[in-house]
Amino acid sequence: MRIIAIITATLLTATFFARSAHAESFQVWQQGFKVKAVAAGVSPEWFEKAMQGVEPIERVIELDGKQPEHKITFEQYKKNVISQTRIDKGRKLYKQHYNELKDLEKIYGVAPQYVIALWGIETNFGGYTGGFQVIDSLATLAWDGRRRAFFEKELINALKISQDGHISLKNMKGSWAGAMGQNQFMPSSFLAYAVDSNNDGKRDIWTDTSDVFASTSNYLKTNGWTAGEKWGRQVYLTKPIAKSLTGPKIKKSLSFWKELGVQTLTGKPLPTVDGMMASLVQPDGPEGPSYLAYNNYQSIMHWNRSTYFATSVGLLADLIAKQ
Repeated sequence: MRIIAIITATLLTATFFARSAHAESFQVWQQGFKVKAVAAGVSPEWFEKAMQGVEPIERVIELDGKQPEHKITFEQYKKNVISQTRIDKGRKLYKQHYNELKDLEKIYGVAPQYVIALWGIETNFGGYTGGFQVIDSLATLAWDGRRRAFFEKELINALKISQDGHISLKNMKGSWAGAMGQNQFMPSSFLAYAVDSNNDGKRDIWTDTSDVFASTSNYLKTNGWTAGEKWGRQVYLTKPIAKSLTGPKIKKSLSFWKELGVQTLTGKPLPTVDGMMASLVQPDGPEGPSYLAYNNYQSIMHWNRSTYFATSVGLLADLIAKQ
């Protein structure tokens, strides 16, 4: 067994270095990248401090190159992310933070249940935010070169965030791809949307829930959230609808969908709201459940372009608000 383990480790290491063999050494890349970072506003002193001891992480390269063996269905995905345990915990936290979230709703227009649902699905309400050092992970991905321009930009942003004192280098942790904190913002999203809600001079999405909630709300508002509207609803189709009319990019009026026989699950006609547009979303295709997705669904999809994710956030939000 020991011999097999040694051989396996050797093969993994060989694969790791073979993938990046065409690229320059990490040290050479770092020297060139420093010029870009300093030109973008990172001080030379901070660059040296932040990058001291940083080396490529084999596990990050491995995860970046790993493709899923098969795609799970939406029903399987939904079962994984909307467990009864998560619903129960979400309801408890909804009640606990309700007053604070209602105050934020007055500013951003985002109802409390959506903030809690995103928090729950992204990091299990802050329970798992990722154990990788963000700067190390981003440096690895930038050096590796598969999406160099993107990850160099995110690394520069991460260096600026740490330089500005929002989080210490030691505590700046996240996913293997650089998503950070309890709402898993990439550094660029942090700079664009993170909010210092309690006015302590730091936008702390790692440990300060007030900043987490305000930042999530600000993200949705900035990306088109409409106050007072639902995300959408599951619907019943009285007859098949052409595939060309389905998907989040196809937007039609509620009266259009009513004429095609789309009804609520109870068989009642859809509500009539002048000017309200909706998309017919079928994450598992025509054989699976159908949802009419409103404008706020589109805002959730700015966060994550997956219909599985956006639909699950909406469904979990509904369940959390149903006390």
